[in-house]
Amino acid sequence: MKIIMQDTDVARAIEKLARVILRRYQKEDFCLIGVITSGYTLAQKLAEQVKRIEGRKLDVGKLDVSLYRDDLSTRGSYITIQSSDIPFDINGRTVILVDDVVFKGRTVRAALDGILDFGRPARIELAVLIDRGHRELPIQPNYVAEQVETSLEETVKVEISLDDDDENRVVVFKQ
Repeated sequence: MKIIMQDTDVARAIEKLARVILRRYQKEDFCLIGVITSGYTLAQKLAEQVKRIEGRKLDVGKLDVSLYRDDLSTRGSYITIQSSDIPFDINGRTVILVDDVVFKGRTVRAALDGILDFGRPARIELAVLIDRGHRELPIQPNYVAEQVETSLEETVKVEISLDDDDENRVVVFKQ
């Protein structure tokens, strides 16, 4: 196992993402939807950072992509369905989809299908903490905190918590 980001690195990366997004959307309304689980936690931390920087409160929702995945037949009974919660109208708004790691692009594809079940946004953009490459679908994030070179045999794990006492970090390990 190799630690590639420690607590202060993760905090800086989240602040960087927030500032880049805010530069793009200085006056325009937008909301965050995080992919359960780490993507949702990251979305909440991004919203906290935006509030700290600009005093602006963002709508934040969470999305479970389990039933939208294209590999349900291979996962079988191993999926755990959690509750999506998007308690605000996304029609005509900019939605920033948030996930911890983008890899092959399949989770993002599933998330796009899920978001469209909640309405028709004006646009959907993607913000990720880590881009590790190896896409199988033509999906690219709009906002990336860090790009990490990995092999297909490696896994990137983001450990992120809303509790300020917990240590946040990103690790890479062989499967």
